[in-house]
Amino acid sequence: MAASSRKAQAFVLRNLPAPSVKDLRERLAPKPGMPARPAPPGGTAATASRVAERWKALGVSAEARAALSASGPEAYARNIENFIGTLQVPVGVAGPLRVNGVFAQGDYFLPLATTEAALVASFDRGARVLTEAGGCSSMLVNEGVCRAPAFAFRSIADAGEFVLWAMQATDSFRAVAEATTHHGRLLDTGLTVEGNHVYLQLEFSTGAAAGQNMVTIATQAVCDYIIQHAPVKAEYHFVEANFSGDKKASVLSFTTVRGRKVAAEAVLSAELVRKRLHSTPARMCDYWRMSALGGVMSGTIGVQGHYANGLAALYLATGQDAACVAESAVGVTRFEVREDGALYAAVTLPNIIVGTVGGGTGLPGQHACLELLGLSRPEDANALAEVCAALALAGELSIIGALSAQEFTRAHRRLARGRK
Repeated sequence: MAASSRKAQAFVLRNLPAPSVKDLRERLAPKPGMPARPAPPGGTAATASRVAERWKALGVSAEARAALSASGPEAYARNIENFIGTLQVPVGVAGPLRVNGVFAQGDYFLPLATTEAALVASFDRGARVLTEAGGCSSMLVNEGVCRAPAFAFRSIADAGEFVLWAMQATDSFRAVAEATTHHGRLLDTGLTVEGNHVYLQLEFSTGAAAGQNMVTIATQAVCDYIIQHAPVKAEYHFVEANFSGDKKASVLSFTTVRGRKVAAEAVLSAELVRKRLHSTPARMCDYWRMSALGGVMSGTIGVQGHYANGLAALYLATGQDAACVAESAVGVTRFEVREDGALYAAVTLPNIIVGTVGGGTGLPGQHACLELLGLSRPEDANALAEVCAALALAGELSIIGALSAQEFTRAHRRLARGRK
């Protein structure tokens, strides 16, 4: 998951709010002395009075609450074809989750849309444990969304001539791509040759949007320019040739970035692990080590427990492209026991595809969930990515705590609904 020094420097200059090293450390430091936001009533009760109590505790507007009720068909006209109705997926809230990020600062309540019993309870437990520890540090470290058109030539010689021309045409590609968008920027280009085929990797920043449509439209403009101006003509081409890693787990995106790359960490005292997770740092590390080897032997990309559970629920609730979980739920979890017996836990996710504008983020219920999260503004996209990593860390702590304490099965048996 490396980045070149040139790309890393460009990312810092483009994105970070130019903090000093001291400011950066202060933002990322745990804040155990700060009182946490009061949590809403938990449990499985879904009576009208209990739901009202939860909304009151969350402190969001009546308009946001109303938006989570059924909306008319006109609200969905731009987001679906052949509309026939809507599904009702229950939304629960987890937290507060304290995030000490470069962009995300504070205690967050997390709206999670799911039909899986025990999921919200698990992430809620992990979130509260992190908050009690002073929060987790979460840092956005890179960004870029790739689209990969490909061109077929008559011979390798023609492909080589095209590559030599394309290497000199980056500025032209950038001009035509950026003419299609107010917010997207062409950051870098790459070329891969396979016989007489040439794959062109175009890497974009996408501003506040997840950017899938944005980069497709910009890439089409580059393809049109190539067809008109390249000194050697392709026999045929496609705007995407399955090299970008779009909506699938791939080694390429795992080792680079697709969307936003975020890392999060926390240190939990042995007493906190015992009290809240009913385990020990050593036993949780035993589980992590065994599961890491299991992942390696079964061929997983990365090593993690269940990023997909939390990300899918948050993506659905906040109007993200749920199919992007296929690539977002890839990364690395690591546990260590510190010299003082505390548990160090970290997650790194290189493919968080989220935005606060575009897609489904403007739908009534989904926008209300972004408001509940406190991240509904265009400038909140980077903070949302940092919250996603914090959510993943909360989930890893909770599930590994349950498995290492032999409580995993019991929790599902107790919380599962619909038993005969």
